[in-house]
Amino acid sequence: MSKLMYLWFAVKTVLCTCQPDHKENGFEKVRSQYKITKIGKLPAVANESSGLAYAKRPDSFWTHNDSGGKPELYEISKKGELLSVRPVTDAGNVDWEDLAEDDKGNIFIGDFGNNGNARKNLTIYKLPKDQDTAEKITFQYTNQTEFPPAPEKLYYDSEAFFHYNNQLYLFSKNRSTKDHLVFLYKLSDQPGKFSLSPTDSINIKTQVTSADISPDGKTFALLTYGKVLLFSVENGEVNFKQPLGCFRMVKKQAEALLFLNNTDMLITNEQGQIYRVTHP
Repeated sequence: MSKLMYLWFAVKTVLCTCQPDHKENGFEKVRSQYKITKIGKLPAVANESSGLAYAKRPDSFWTHNDSGGKPELYEISKKGELLSVRPVTDAGNVDWEDLAEDDKGNIFIGDFGNNGNARKNLTIYKLPKDQDTAEKITFQYTNQTEFPPAPEKLYYDSEAFFHYNNQLYLFSKNRSTKDHLVFLYKLSDQPGKFSLSPTDSINIKTQVTSADISPDGKTFALLTYGKVLLFSVENGEVNFKQPLGCFRMVKKQAEALLFLNNTDMLITNEQGQIYRVTHP
């Protein structure tokens, strides 16, 4: 990352607060309830970590690099030690942006980064347990008719998703010059081609970079540049109707989040740092 771009991210995260989310959407300010601790440093091979998922061994995790990286997953410890490398065959890395997993051991790789809103090959790779050959889930946004659209309509990037009840839930990274809407999309976890329309939206004055749902399925979290937003899942419905809390997470370019249990989280950034967020 260039020094100019890094400075832009630094300013963006430092100025990010939970005040608008508290005022406009009803989030509680919960920073005092969490302890944020740096616990490790990523290996050099994963220098642009952009996703996290559980690996096979206890307390080990998969991560990956984003655009231009090799199509492979890196197994790391909590301290950042490199434990293994898992190539993903029949897959490319146009712009891998997040990971998800289901309770059957399948890993989902979100190759849907779309900074310029011009891609027509948006893909999620489904990697079955103990296999290196990926299946493909491809999709398009129903409402997108221009590639790229006008600057005020740059709604078609996503860098965050999770798996829940046989569905994948994607969250947009809004680049519009007009508003700060974040859109929620839902699609099947089975290979195929899909067209996505938003199921919900919320106004958040920062860009979403990762997402995950707690093991008990009662809470989901959105990681953004500068803060974490928590939502309640009511009656099995994933939407923005039940905001819970917001806390600042000013830790450089944070782009990967994973629930360790129903309250604690693991977060990595593209500067190679690993953090544990603990709820005492």
